[in-house]
Amino acid sequence: MSLKEKVIDWKNRLKDRHMLTIIVTLIAVIAILAMVIYKKQTQYRQASENSYNQAFYELVDYVQNVENYLGKSLISTSPEHGAETLTNVWKEANLAQTYLSQLPISSNELENTSKFLNQVSDYSYSLSRKNINNESLSQEDLDNLKELHEYSVNLENVLNQLSNDINSGRIRWGELTKKGSSVFARQVSNISKDSFGNIEQEFHEYAGLIYDGAFSEHVTKTEKVGLTGEDIDEETAKNIAMDFVGRDLIKEVNSNGLAENADIPTYDFNIKLNKEDDNNLLNISITKKGGHVLFSNFNRDVEVENIDDETAIKIGLNFLESKGFKNMKQTYYLKEEGIMTVNYAYVQNDVVMYPDLIKVKVALDNGDILGIETQGYLNSHMERELPEIKVSKEEAKEKLNKNLEIKSEGLAMIPTEYKTEILCWEFKGNVDGTDFLVYINVENGKEEDILTIVNTPNGTLTM
Repeated sequence: MSLKEKVIDWKNRLKDRHMLTIIVTLIAVIAILAMVIYKKQTQYRQASENSYNQAFYELVDYVQNVENYLGKSLISTSPEHGAETLTNVWKEANLAQTYLSQLPISSNELENTSKFLNQVSDYSYSLSRKNINNESLSQEDLDNLKELHEYSVNLENVLNQLSNDINSGRIRWGELTKKGSSVFARQVSNISKDSFGNIEQEFHEYAGLIYDGAFSEHVTKTEKVGLTGEDIDEETAKNIAMDFVGRDLIKEVNSNGLAENADIPTYDFNIKLNKEDDNNLLNISITKKGGHVLFSNFNRDVEVENIDDETAIKIGLNFLESKGFKNMKQTYYLKEEGIMTVNYAYVQNDVVMYPDLIKVKVALDNGDILGIETQGYLNSHMERELPEIKVSKEEAKEKLNKNLEIKSEGLAMIPTEYKTEILCWEFKGNVDGTDFLVYINVENGKEEDILTIVNTPNGTLTM
């Protein structure tokens, strides 16, 4: 059969309805398989992107912790506390290395960064051993730690810039995995100077190395000493909630029942307010024992900020006084999206009781109180019998790092991880542009804790 005859025969076969059905079906099957494969590949790429993003943001967190602990190690004068701080540097640097290795970049491209983290880890571990053996760090040790801290600040800044590049889509992990360093090199040339390539530049000279405020996340106590009073029923709790919110503001109250297995059992309510817009739902929790307000929150958008920080802090303080919380003092705060969250601590005989914390949310457009959380206060509040002060303020100052420029001083009760409290002299000071809080035990002069103060445009935080 000639070629022409074969083509004619093939056309005739196509005219056959059965043959045409088979071909159409075959095409459909191929199209479906292609779509399934494409979807699987898309899902795989997305999963990979998510995995790399998670590793990267874990890296950022651990590098931030390394920088924070290195900063604390510079002013610690207690071998015991120094050993704890340096051990944390060692641990956090190791974890940062682990997540760095999970990124889709070959080791030679970030070799110096990996080397830096490795040597931070090794050096801090060796110094922690000196502290554990009750040896003081030499001036050379402190100088090395200072240099390491400076480099860690650079690394943290570069990673934060890189985070912006990733969030804006200027860097995509998938492209870095396709062709390796050639694509990486091109990618670096297209992004800001403070991205991956710049990380190496920052360390090329190195040849050797919500928020919640101070003590706001202390351990939850088994005994709730501030949770006073007898058990109440749901109807009583409902009335307490309505009085707290203001009955004239309420349209409707719905009960969510008793949260009996919570750390502090509460009756929970949803309250609809007399508001015309959709943002009219307030949540509130009243403790079964004693009928205390544990939590209240109302979410609404704040478009403008008409109230300054000092005024907002005073509004929160007046609100607490009106609700029966006396002798409270503002400690730390954070502003987000037009709302200020302020931590207030109880003050007894001029001693700041950090365990007795209450958080208040203030709207910066009109001063509305949008929320309150009293768990720290209910866990810990009581009138304390204060221990005898055996170490004077001047004696405590002698325990401080000689480079600490003191800005303020006073007495403070701080919680510990062992569910105890310690009365300390609290010194706020500055070393090399970084603010710290240092706590010296009033009974034995021991350096109990060091916190780094981070001043941001949105508030004052501690780490």
